[in-house]
Amino acid sequence: MDHNIYSFMGLAVKAGKLLSGEEACERAIKGNNVSLIVVAADASLNTKKKFTDKCKYRNVEIRFFGTKELMGRYVGKDIRSVVAIVDEGFARKLAEKIDSYTDEFGGEHIGKSQSI
Repeated sequence: MDHNIYSFMGLAVKAGKLLSGEEACERAIKGNNVSLIVVAADASLNTKKKFTDKCKYRNVEIRFFGTKELMGRYVGKDIRSVVAIVDEGFARKLAEKIDSYTDEFGGEHIGKSQSI
């Protein structure tokens, strides 16, 4: 099931609706061009806090899911801690998939109104 989520991220890359890497995601958040941020569950506490704070300030949805290694592999890059979805439709579907997975199998996910 989790590979379905990673595959959906890969589809978003092919559609041009996903940005990856901390710097690109930070710029997109500041430019109000992001519908969803996904931070790897195994990212550092500093990275998680930084993006939680930025998303809360800019009212952007955020989820914590997966591993840096798998996230990078499925988006066609090296290890990635953060990805940004810039399309509302893709963002809504990916958030649903992550929420459904974490509700069923346990794990870490946080909506925009919650904090770490």
